[in-house]
Amino acid sequence: MCDPVSISMAVIGGLQAGAQVAGQRQQAKAQQKYQAQAAAAERQRFQQEQTSMRMRQAQEQEAVGRELEQVSKKSQAALARARVSAGEAGVAGASVQALMDDYMRQEGGYRAALLRQQELGGISTGMGLEQAGFATQQRQIGINQPIDRPSFLTAGLGALQGGLSGARTGLDISSRMKTPTTAEA
Repeated sequence: MCDPVSISMAVIGGLQAGAQVAGQRQQAKAQQKYQAQAAAAERQRFQQEQTSMRMRQAQEQEAVGRELEQVSKKSQAALARARVSAGEAGVAGASVQALMDDYMRQEGGYRAALLRQQELGGISTGMGLEQAGFATQQRQIGINQPIDRPSFLTAGLGALQGGLSGARTGLDISSRMKTPTTAEA
């Protein structure tokens, strides 16, 4: 087993196993770097999605606030016109009060509808944010898959196996290189 071919084949087998382990370690590092970048990009995408949803909700709330303000101004103007018209016509009493109450009831109904719409919009935004959270969680799970890392035990066994395989091949080659001496006798 001390012939040079067997030794060199054993060394080559061991070096191949070592090179394979080094390549696996480099690949694991590259995969870890990619996963970190992809996870960071997903976090940023999710934050932008949340910001967008919150901005849309704020815009909708602002629009409802402006509309409520306009309804209030129009209602006050309509009530003032009704009082003036009733006063100019000489009408007073329960019929004028019924007209004022009807204007107030209509305004209240419209106001309630707008506020309910705003409330439902808030619920929808909350559900959208929750769904986006679930989706980003699933994406993060997909990104952060386990990385196969070579262990020293696996590397040592691979090197040993490569060395033994190389030694066996070297012995085989050595035995074929020896010429038989039976023809000289």
